[in-house]
Amino acid sequence: MKLTTKRRYAVTAMLDVALHQSKGPVSVVDIAKRQGISQSYLEQLFSKLRHGGLVTSTRGPGGGYSIVGDLQKLTVLDVINAIEEKELEQTHCRGLCSCQQGQECLTKQLWTDLSRVMHNFLSGVTFAQLVQGATETKTGFPPTRE
Repeated sequence: MKLTTKRRYAVTAMLDVALHQSKGPVSVVDIAKRQGISQSYLEQLFSKLRHGGLVTSTRGPGGGYSIVGDLQKLTVLDVINAIEEKELEQTHCRGLCSCQQGQECLTKQLWTDLSRVMHNFLSGVTFAQLVQGATETKTGFPPTRE
């Protein structure tokens, strides 16, 4: 899985909304200022997040975005999937065994396992955990799991 800039910014923007939505819808202008992300880029991301059913928008003065649903159930993987429909795949051939003239490469299983581990990890990190971690440590990461 590639953690593209688009994916990282989407997760960051969603966490910003999660942290600030208790005061009402969160504006893209405010997110852009706090996170140092272009406003126009954020608008593109939120369009996809809205289309994916993860946020709602409110127009007008005091408008902005709010997260739909429960932060306990919303995962980082949900956001990543809403932004880019590509699979979280590390293999160069996307599992088709086409990188070595139709033969499986020597490291295919390694990259397949890494993709699975990343998928499982990101599907287990909720925005409620991220909010808690950001509130407790100011780093934006969930508390360490043991």
